[in-house]
Amino acid sequence: MAKRSKKPADLNRLAATIVGEATDETPSVPESQQQLAGRQGGKKGGKTRAARMSAEERSQAAKRAAEARWASRS
Repeated sequence: MAKRSKKPADLNRLAATIVGEATDETPSVPESQQQLAGRQGGKKGGKTRAARMSAEERSQAAKRAAEARWASRS
């Protein structure tokens, strides 16, 4: 079966799509210092925390995380 193009068949819609993609006017929002610091801490925080935990503590944390994930699906 041939793949269909994602381009609209109507020429006006096609033109609007092309212009919209070419002139994406969404302003980029620079991140604040707090956001950058939080991301840096978050990147290394989990690994450091896991390294300091015993195997039993890691197992308990994993069980709590799994329960939380499954609880949010209901």
